[in-house]
Amino acid sequence: MRTYPILPLACFLLSACGSAADESAAPAATTNTEATSGAESADATPTAAVQAATAVATLESKSESHVTGTIRFRQSADGVEVTADLAGLTPNTKHGFHVHETGDCSAADGTSAGGHWNPAGVPHALPPAASRHAGDMGNLTSDADGKVHVTETFHGFELAGPNSVVGRAVIVHAKEDVGSQPSGDAGARVACGVIVAE
Repeated sequence: MRTYPILPLACFLLSACGSAADESAAPAATTNTEATSGAESADATPTAAVQAATAVATLESKSESHVTGTIRFRQSADGVEVTADLAGLTPNTKHGFHVHETGDCSAADGTSAGGHWNPAGVPHALPPAASRHAGDMGNLTSDADGKVHVTETFHGFELAGPNSVVGRAVIVHAKEDVGSQPSGDAGARVACGVIVAE
Protein backbone atom coordinates (compact mmCIF):
# COMPACT_ATOMS: atom_id res chain seq x y z
CA MET A 1 0.00 0.00 0.00
CA ARG A 2 1.31 3.42 -0.99
CA THR A 3 0.84 6.19 1.62
CA TYR A 4 3.39 8.81 0.58
CA PRO A 5 1.02 10.77 -1.72
CA ILE A 6 -1.00 11.73 1.40
CA LEU A 7 1.86 13.87 2.79
CA PRO A 8 1.74 16.54 0.08
CA LEU A 9 -2.04 16.64 0.45
CA ALA A 10 -1.74 17.09 4.25
CA CYS A 11 0.78 19.88 3.76
CA PHE A 12 -1.54 21.53 1.28
CA LEU A 13 -4.46 21.33 3.74
CA LEU A 14 -2.37 22.67 6.62
CA SER A 15 -1.21 25.55 4.46
CA ALA A 16 -4.79 26.41 3.56
CA CYS A 17 -5.80 26.29 7.22
CA GLY A 18 -2.92 28.60 8.10
CA SER A 19 -4.13 31.14 5.50
CA ALA A 20 -7.63 31.00 6.89
CA ALA A 21 -6.29 31.62 10.41
CA ASP A 22 -4.29 34.61 9.16
CA GLU A 23 -7.38 36.06 7.49
CA SER A 24 -9.46 35.63 10.63
CA ALA A 25 -6.75 37.44 12.63
CA ALA A 26 -6.89 40.54 10.40
CA PRO A 27 -10.18 41.92 11.78
CA ALA A 28 -8.78 41.61 15.32
CA ALA A 29 -5.88 43.88 14.33
CA THR A 30 -8.33 46.40 12.92
CA THR A 31 -10.32 46.31 16.16
CA ASN A 32 -7.17 47.03 18.17
CA THR A 33 -6.35 50.01 15.95
CA GLU A 34 -9.85 51.38 16.46
CA ALA A 35 -9.49 50.95 20.22
CA THR A 36 -6.23 52.93 20.13
CA SER A 37 -7.87 55.71 18.17
CA GLY A 38 -10.64 55.84 20.73
CA ALA A 39 -8.08 56.18 23.52
CA GLU A 40 -6.43 59.07 21.71
CA SER A 41 -9.80 60.80 21.42
CA ALA A 42 -10.41 60.28 25.13
CA ASP A 43 -7.01 61.82 25.90
CA ALA A 44 -7.98 64.92 23.90
CA THR A 45 -10.99 65.62 26.12
CA PRO A 46 -9.09 66.94 29.19
CA THR A 47 -7.12 69.29 26.93
CA ALA A 48 -10.36 70.69 25.54
CA ALA A 49 -11.65 71.15 29.09
CA VAL A 50 -8.53 73.13 30.07
CA GLN A 51 -8.87 75.32 26.97
CA ALA A 52 -12.48 76.07 27.89
CA ALA A 53 -11.62 77.14 31.48
CA THR A 54 -12.97 80.50 32.62
CA ALA A 55 -12.43 82.80 35.58
CA VAL A 56 -13.75 86.18 36.71
CA ALA A 57 -12.67 89.11 38.88
CA THR A 58 -15.46 91.25 40.34
CA LEU A 59 -14.00 94.70 40.91
CA GLU A 60 -14.47 96.69 44.13
CA SER A 61 -13.98 100.46 44.23
CA LYS A 62 -10.71 101.54 45.89
CA SER A 63 -9.01 104.84 46.80
CA GLU A 64 -12.42 106.55 47.18
CA SER A 65 -13.27 105.98 43.50
CA HIS A 66 -16.59 104.84 42.05
CA VAL A 67 -15.10 102.28 39.64
CA THR A 68 -16.85 98.92 39.47
CA GLY A 69 -17.15 96.10 36.96
CA THR A 70 -15.94 92.65 36.02
CA ILE A 71 -12.96 91.25 34.18
CA ARG A 72 -13.50 87.82 32.66
CA PHE A 73 -10.82 85.36 31.58
CA ARG A 74 -11.26 82.54 29.07
CA GLN A 75 -8.53 80.07 28.17
CA SER A 76 -8.26 79.35 24.45
CA ALA A 77 -5.77 77.74 22.10
CA ASP A 78 -4.49 81.24 21.23
CA GLY A 79 -3.91 82.45 24.81
CA VAL A 80 -6.15 83.92 27.49
CA GLU A 81 -9.03 86.08 26.26
CA VAL A 82 -9.69 88.92 28.72
CA THR A 83 -12.98 90.85 28.62
CA ALA A 84 -13.24 94.02 30.72
CA ASP A 85 -16.61 95.63 31.52
CA LEU A 86 -16.18 98.69 33.75
CA ALA A 87 -18.04 101.82 34.79
CA GLY A 88 -17.26 104.86 36.93
CA LEU A 89 -13.98 105.85 35.25
CA THR A 90 -13.06 109.37 34.18
CA PRO A 91 -14.50 109.79 30.66
CA ASN A 92 -12.21 109.46 27.64
CA THR A 93 -9.09 108.48 29.59
CA LYS A 94 -6.63 105.60 29.72
CA HIS A 95 -6.16 103.43 32.79
CA GLY A 96 -3.43 100.88 33.43
CA PHE A 97 -4.60 97.42 34.46
CA HIS A 98 -2.49 94.55 35.66
CA VAL A 99 -2.57 91.18 37.39
CA HIS A 100 -1.06 91.68 40.85
CA GLU A 101 0.68 89.00 42.87
CA THR A 102 -1.67 88.60 45.86
CA GLY A 103 -5.38 87.82 45.78
CA ASP A 104 -6.21 90.26 48.56
CA CYS A 105 -8.31 93.39 47.98
CA SER A 106 -8.94 94.17 51.65
CA ALA A 107 -6.94 97.43 51.81
CA ALA A 108 -8.88 100.63 51.08
CA ASP A 109 -6.24 101.67 48.56
CA GLY A 110 -5.73 98.20 47.04
CA THR A 111 -2.13 97.87 48.23
CA SER A 112 -2.92 94.51 49.86
CA ALA A 113 -2.76 93.02 46.33
CA GLY A 114 1.02 93.55 46.27
CA GLY A 115 3.01 94.45 43.18
CA HIS A 116 2.66 93.39 39.56
CA TRP A 117 2.80 89.63 39.18
CA ASN A 118 6.29 89.09 37.73
CA PRO A 119 7.38 85.44 38.11
CA ALA A 120 10.19 85.78 35.52
CA GLY A 121 11.75 88.80 37.28
CA VAL A 122 11.88 90.92 34.10
CA PRO A 123 11.37 94.70 33.67
CA HIS A 124 7.93 96.24 33.29
CA ALA A 125 6.69 96.83 29.72
CA LEU A 126 3.51 97.26 27.71
CA PRO A 127 1.97 94.66 25.39
CA PRO A 128 2.83 93.48 22.82
CA ALA A 129 6.41 93.37 24.20
CA ALA A 130 7.27 89.72 24.73
CA SER A 131 9.49 90.47 27.73
CA ARG A 132 7.32 92.10 30.41
CA HIS A 133 5.74 91.31 33.75
CA ALA A 134 3.35 88.39 33.28
CA GLY A 135 0.65 90.63 34.77
CA ASP A 136 1.22 93.61 32.44
CA MET A 137 -1.95 94.00 30.36
CA GLY A 138 -1.47 97.58 29.21
CA ASN A 139 -4.31 100.12 29.31
CA LEU A 140 -8.08 100.34 29.17
CA THR A 141 -9.66 103.36 27.45
CA SER A 142 -12.94 104.69 28.83
CA ASP A 143 -15.66 106.12 26.59
CA ALA A 144 -17.57 109.40 26.97
CA ASP A 145 -19.65 107.81 29.76
CA GLY A 146 -16.64 106.57 31.71
CA LYS A 147 -17.31 102.98 30.68
CA VAL A 148 -15.14 100.27 29.16
CA HIS A 149 -16.11 97.20 27.19
CA VAL A 150 -13.17 95.54 25.48
CA THR A 151 -11.83 92.05 24.76
CA GLU A 152 -8.14 91.30 24.17
CA THR A 153 -6.06 88.11 24.08
CA PHE A 154 -2.90 87.86 26.19
CA HIS A 155 0.03 85.44 26.37
CA GLY A 156 2.37 84.75 29.27
CA PHE A 157 -0.24 83.51 31.73
CA GLU A 158 -2.90 80.81 31.88
CA LEU A 159 -5.87 79.72 33.97
CA ALA A 160 -4.25 76.45 35.12
CA GLY A 161 -0.78 75.18 35.96
CA PRO A 162 2.29 77.07 37.23
CA ASN A 163 1.45 80.24 35.24
CA SER A 164 -2.14 80.46 36.45
CA VAL A 165 -3.58 83.84 37.44
CA VAL A 166 -6.43 82.26 39.39
CA GLY A 167 -6.22 83.39 43.02
CA ARG A 168 -4.34 86.57 42.16
CA ALA A 169 -5.84 90.06 41.84
CA VAL A 170 -6.61 92.48 39.00
CA ILE A 171 -5.94 96.16 39.66
CA VAL A 172 -7.24 99.11 37.60
CA HIS A 173 -5.28 102.33 38.05
CA ALA A 174 -6.28 105.99 38.01
CA LYS A 175 -3.91 106.93 35.19
CA GLU A 176 -2.38 105.59 32.00
CA ASP A 177 0.43 103.04 32.23
CA VAL A 178 3.18 104.78 30.26
CA GLY A 179 5.53 101.78 30.31
CA SER A 180 8.13 103.35 32.61
CA GLN A 181 10.00 101.53 35.37
CA PRO A 182 9.28 99.99 37.72
CA SER A 183 5.52 99.72 37.15
CA GLY A 184 4.30 102.28 34.60
CA ASP A 185 3.55 105.28 36.84
CA ALA A 186 -0.18 104.57 36.56
CA GLY A 187 -1.14 106.21 39.84
CA ALA A 188 -3.64 105.17 42.49
CA ARG A 189 -5.41 101.82 42.51
CA VAL A 190 -9.04 102.65 41.80
CA ALA A 191 -10.43 99.10 41.59
CA CYS A 192 -9.42 95.64 42.74
CA GLY A 193 -10.84 92.17 42.20
CA VAL A 194 -9.65 88.66 43.06
CA ILE A 195 -9.57 86.26 40.09
CA VAL A 196 -11.81 83.27 40.85
CA ALA A 197 -12.28 80.16 38.67
CA GLU A 198 -15.82 79.66 37.40
